[in-house]
Amino acid sequence: MTKLTSPTVQGQLEEIELIKKNRELSSKVGEIKIAMLTTLGEDGKMQSRPMYTFKIEDDGIIWMFASKDSRKVSNIALNPQVILNYSQPDTDLYITINATAAVADDPVKIEQLWSDRYKAWFPYGKTDPNLCLLKIVPEEAEYWDTPDLLVSQIVSLVKNTLGGNPYVEGENKKINF
Repeated sequence: MTKLTSPTVQGQLEEIELIKKNRELSSKVGEIKIAMLTTLGEDGKMQSRPMYTFKIEDDGIIWMFASKDSRKVSNIALNPQVILNYSQPDTDLYITINATAAVADDPVKIEQLWSDRYKAWFPYGKTDPNLCLLKIVPEEAEYWDTPDLLVSQIVSLVKNTLGGNPYVEGENKKINF
């Protein structure tokens, strides 16, 4: 259970709304563990790479491990605006998140997220001098979620056609944080 921190009722209502949005995003991302992280390079070109992400908690922060000497970290230092793209083609779910990223050295959070499987990238473990965290705070998310059953797609197509409406494939929604 997330503890509300605002001293006012209005502030607490706003916190509850943000938690609901964070939970909606977390439920959509679900078990998708890899996101394409896009940063703006020094040359002005967009650069994307696959990154492992951890479960999104009620605070909405998306955490990733990174190497301090990596290009993504230097890109974020120059421009913290990033895009995360998640996809799960087998269920026709696609998510894009516009966010602000920061590089963090948080030993408590590293301890909480660490598993020995990350030693492949950080051979000295949790205390690897090159290990840092990317703290990514979503500003806006958009998702497209299409029913994965062909039957439900056909029913929707026929229903919309008979009703004189254009076919809308699945759900498309924006979430502003």
